[in-house]
Amino acid sequence: RRVKPFILRRRKEDVAQELPPKTFIIRTVELEGGQRDLYETLRTAMDLRVREEIATKGFARSHIIILDALLKLRQVCCDPRLLKLTAARKVKERAKLDLLMEMLPELVSEGRRILVFSQFTSMLELIEAELAREKLGYVKLTGDTQNREEVVRSFQDGEVPIFLISLKAGGVGLNLTAADTVVHSDPWWNPAVENQATDRAHRLGQTKNVFVYEL
Repeated sequence: RRVKPFILRRRKEDVAQELPPKTFIIRTVELEGGQRDLYETLRTAMDLRVREEIATKGFARSHIIILDALLKLRQVCCDPRLLKLTAARKVKERAKLDLLMEMLPELVSEGRRILVFSQFTSMLELIEAELAREKLGYVKLTGDTQNREEVVRSFQDGEVPIFLISLKAGGVGLNLTAADTVVHSDPWWNPAVENQATDRAHRLGQTKNVFVYEL
């Protein structure tokens, strides 16, 4: 109540009506073969473990084990290699990475400029290896990146068509209006964080329609 007379809160939609539209596209991926079996095995084991924890300690004191279970299931969906388990190393299927590597060469051939976000830096490393194999130009931004400004400039100046970004390092504070396509390779529990990441491309200065793919 004290500060209300001095503060005017306005949304981007109110002050930047000239911005082109955003189009959201959800691409669902079906797990198959060994990846599906690993997911079900892990889900069953973690379900039992979570129930035992809640029965012993109560729901309020079981948050860590619940979050760990959800994390492992998300990692299986992204790529079994993210899991530090012997059984995961034997799995050859990687449904989500395969879909992404079908999409990216096609998008690049259409002249699109693409931001690829992931919560997992280890997932970005797997994507990076595939891009190198396909000889697709890219830059990467994570919390370990030293030359942040140079990496951003390289993408903005059109030297490479793909920008791999960790959600934590690149979710805010970047102006990437050279991009017209955003890909979220894994969903994050807080949609506001995803929206902030998407808006690295959809911001003042953007002149092209922005397409947002959620895998």
